[in-house]
Amino acid sequence: MPDTPPRPSRVRTIAQAALGLFLVAAGTGHMTFQREEFQAQVPPWVPVDPDVVVLASGVVELALGGALLTAWKQPRRAIVGATTAAFFVAVFPGNIAQYTGQVDAFGLDTDLKRALRLPFQPVLIAWALASTEALRTLRPGRQDD
Repeated sequence: MPDTPPRPSRVRTIAQAALGLFLVAAGTGHMTFQREEFQAQVPPWVPVDPDVVVLASGVVELALGGALLTAWKQPRRAIVGATTAAFFVAVFPGNIAQYTGQVDAFGLDTDLKRALRLPFQPVLIAWALASTEALRTLRPGRQDD
C-alpha cells in the first residue's frame, strides 16, 4: 500500500487559514478604507507612485491570502508559504522607512510605537513558513519517509 503524505496538524491548518484571512483583510484595506494609511508607508525612495504600490501590494495580498486559504497539499502549500514569507521580507523596508522617517500611520504616532512594530515582521515571516511547513518541504535534498 503506498504511503500517503502526512496531513498538516490542526494547529498548522488553523494558523495557515488565519494568516490567509489576515492577508485577505489587509489586501481589502489596501484597496479601500486604509489606502491612504498604506500610502504613508511607501518609502520616498520607491520610484513608483505610492498609490500604485499600495494597489499592487493589495492585489498580491489578496492573491496570497486566497492561496493560503486553498492550498492544503504539498508542495503547493509550501510554495505558497515561502512566497508569502518572501512578500513579508519585501515589504519590510516600508516598515523601517515608517520608523526612520517618523511617519504616522495606523496609530503608530510615536517612535516607540513604530519601533515596537518592527519585530512583528519576522513573526509574520516565521508564521508563513511554519504554518505551511515550507522549510521542511522545500529543503534541498529532502527525503520523503
